[in-house]
Amino acid sequence: MYRSHNCGELNASHINTEVTLAGWVQKSRDKGFMNWVDLRDRYGITQLIFDEGRTEKSVFELAKTLGREFVIQVKGTVIEREAKNKNIATGEIEILVTELTILNASLTPPFTIEDETDGGEDIRMKYRYLDIRRNPVKNSLMFRHKVAMEVRKYLSDLDFCEVETPYLIKSTPEGARDFVVPSRMNEGQFYALPQSPQTFKQLLMVGGMDKYFQIVKCFRDEDLRADRQPEFTQIDCEMAFVEQEDILNVFEGLTRHLLKEIKGIEVEKFPRITYEYAMKTYGNDKPDIRFGMEFGELNEVAQHKEFPVFNAAEFVVGIAVPGVGNYTRKEIDGLIDWVKRPQVGASGMVYVKCNEDGTYKSSVDKFYDQDDLAQWAKITGAKPGDMIFVLSGPTDKTRTQLSALRMELATRLGLRNPAEFAPLWVVDFPLLEFDEESGRYHAMHHPFTSPKPEDMHLLETDPGKVRANAYDMVLNGNEIGGGSIRIHDKATQQLMFKYLGFTEEEAKAQFGFLMDAFQFGAPPHGGLAFGLDRLVAILGGQETIRDFIAFPKNNSGRDVMIDAPSVIDESQLKELHIKLA
Repeated sequence: MYRSHNCGELNASHINTEVTLAGWVQKSRDKGFMNWVDLRDRYGITQLIFDEGRTEKSVFELAKTLGREFVIQVKGTVIEREAKNKNIATGEIEILVTELTILNASLTPPFTIEDETDGGEDIRMKYRYLDIRRNPVKNSLMFRHKVAMEVRKYLSDLDFCEVETPYLIKSTPEGARDFVVPSRMNEGQFYALPQSPQTFKQLLMVGGMDKYFQIVKCFRDEDLRADRQPEFTQIDCEMAFVEQEDILNVFEGLTRHLLKEIKGIEVEKFPRITYEYAMKTYGNDKPDIRFGMEFGELNEVAQHKEFPVFNAAEFVVGIAVPGVGNYTRKEIDGLIDWVKRPQVGASGMVYVKCNEDGTYKSSVDKFYDQDDLAQWAKITGAKPGDMIFVLSGPTDKTRTQLSALRMELATRLGLRNPAEFAPLWVVDFPLLEFDEESGRYHAMHHPFTSPKPEDMHLLETDPGKVRANAYDMVLNGNEIGGGSIRIHDKATQQLMFKYLGFTEEEAKAQFGFLMDAFQFGAPPHGGLAFGLDRLVAILGGQETIRDFIAFPKNNSGRDVMIDAPSVIDESQLKELHIKLA
């Protein structure tokens, strides 16, 4: 055997024990007559000692040739360490080495394999297999494993059955571009990689599986960012003979279980808010409720006061920011420049300082008196020492802009504590949203989402007001999961396709297999999918998902380690009946 123990388990109780260890050289310290080597594996670090007076000469000399990241095996005796290290589990002991075998030499790594490395992100992604040796990345992957195991345990205990679904499927419109795969055996035809197993999990309900889950890879060809990768992992779930309340209870329970088992945090019932309330109060459908700064709508008190900017605006809205009433003009101007950036797109911003003496100082004092500004303070909840920031413009756009400012200020003020967890449900989403470019409605979630029965009559007269039997779970300002009660009968599904602009022929070509299945006794069913990568990152106190994925892509969708995507051989293209333009 290569080792009798790992590098993280030996302690004072093992003194005088003969052991065999194997791992990587973290670093060595050569003092001439004495040489110390830190040996590392996944489990920890153990200090080795080579003593000129006690170690065989050939072993002592061989130890002097060891470089960083050499893979070695040693045999020796556990002895008490003179200078103890309380920062590591093995800090009371060291190994007096009697035998040393170099299993593999190593080039000098391009960055130091330490928690605080000197390697930039690009170089670490190129040598990801080296980056994984560092504790931050290794621990993130182990943390992900722990979360996934708790998910499997919780769902299995509730009689969910894990079922695999295909990766080579039919291309269907689900909101993002598909990755497509050419078929050699079917000339001119393509598979698509699944954006989600949506139709398959519905078919499993038709098949009577009753409770399904899968921790599954999904693929979307879309622009990337810190919390998005072209291939990502979902905790995908579906249940038969359920209503919305059943699903919310099960997956609220799962989230509470994870918070308790992974973070040691007890959370009571999750708040539930409607989509309409979320947009009106926070400006987005995934609000971070760890802090206040709720929106105050100011049209009634800010318009018709001779200030043309507000009078011409569809919507005037503000937030009270706690404790920043002492901001300097330079700091305020910096925030005004921030909201004017193209990424936010505001044309300007009005501010009101709420002085400690109860008076107000505003950038629009010329148009508004103290009583006017006091009304603004009342509506936004501003207190002495706070600052009110006000934006105006088209309703939806202005809400989005103020939401971005709210999150930016919360980050600057340290209000987004990663150790605090504030989950909630957002319910009653619109079923459809109008797309100006195509001039028609699109499904806000997907075409299989059931409308609220009481809103069905609005499909003919006012489709934009139809609410969906849909729900999202939000954690710390991030959507971590979403789902819906599905349509389970052919007539309603055909009606939905009609309002989404599908012809009967298009609907049959895309989803005929599902429509056919609905004719064979489809049960009422619904489900939810969590984004595992994002959930793990948030539980781990991070905003980016990349370090919780073993081999991630960069922001261009490239794997710089294996240099993919890459060109393929002309003979392969010919075999696939593909000619590049």
